[in-house]
Amino acid sequence: IDAGFSAVRNELRSRDALWSRLQLECQQLHAELLKIREDKERQEFQVKHQSSCVKLTEQRENKNTKLLPLAQNQERQQEELNKIRSHVYQEEQSHCSEQERMRTAISDLTEELHQKEITIATMMEKASLLERELKMEKEIKDKLLAKQQLLDFQYRVTQSENTHLKDVV
Repeated sequence: IDAGFSAVRNELRSRDALWSRLQLECQQLHAELLKIREDKERQEFQVKHQSSCVKLTEQRENKNTKLLPLAQNQERQQEELNKIRSHVYQEEQSHCSEQERMRTAISDLTEELHQKEITIATMMEKASLLERELKMEKEIKDKLLAKQQLLDFQYRVTQSENTHLKDVV
């Protein structure tokens, strides 16, 4: 039972560690996403307010060219974040199910232990009662044996006296 609980405890610790790592990754991805959004908003702000000169137009086009991979990257990161959220949710559900199974197993084991303790107490009571009965029987037998030995002795004495009296007569 202890080995089973140890294994379950280790499994829970492992799952808790995985959960913590996933949460940390989610936070990091969220921070990166916010940074990307801020960069994008800043770039869009700059694009909206650039003058019509060719140099600024080229810069805006360059920035738009740079934003496309960022937007694609953002979409990929959002998809990955969704996958991670889904995985974390599944892990949470699995963790909750495992905890419920453990609670049920512990409850069952506790009940079984309680029943065994009751059985042991009953057996100890019966053993104690049998021990007292055996002790009483032994005392009775010892008394009867002593009485029998006394009667045997008295019989021999009487027989010896009878023999002596026969000889005298």
